[in-house]
Amino acid sequence: MTPQAARIHAALPQTQCTRCGYPDCAGYAQAVATGEASVNQCPPGGAEGIARLAALTGRPVLPLNPANGIEAPRAVAVIDEAWCIGCTLCITACPTDAILGSNKFMHTVVEAYCTGCELCIPVCPVDCIAMANVSGQRTGWQAWSAAQADEALARYEFHRSRLAVARQQGAEDPQDDRKRDVIDAALERARAKRDQRPRD
Repeated sequence: MTPQAARIHAALPQTQCTRCGYPDCAGYAQAVATGEASVNQCPPGGAEGIARLAALTGRPVLPLNPANGIEAPRAVAVIDEAWCIGCTLCITACPTDAILGSNKFMHTVVEAYCTGCELCIPVCPVDCIAMANVSGQRTGWQAWSAAQADEALARYEFHRSRLAVARQQGAEDPQDDRKRDVIDAALERARAKRDQRPRD
């Protein structure tokens, strides 16, 4: 990472949400530094984040690009444990290891570690994850702190190193056929359970 990219990276909220169009905050920082990306692609940073990047790059302040999302209050993931089938897909997707649980056991979210990235939602096969507002009307950097960004980055870097070690040791791919069979079976049980629920 170039010195300019490092400065830009340090100014980002480190939610690792990918809404900017890049795989992580470091990727976005590098793209901004090279001029490939604009300064207005980070919804979690909001207007203040755009102003920070504009100051670092000498570019004009722009409105947040709606293609990347909107500036909104900070939310954290909440798992409906009654519907969780223990597939672990959300654990794999979480960039800060904020979700605890194991195969066939319900999962829970450690609120202090959740960045609100929402990456767990699309991978949940039973739609048991929702986002809960934890900052009221505060958005962007008013709803997030430098200390939280630092912790999120540290947890993300540990998450990446943990996955790299697992790959080197030949740990099973979370998407392999055997696991898919387990998930399919769990989905069938979840559907049957849902079908038995009394309807309003």
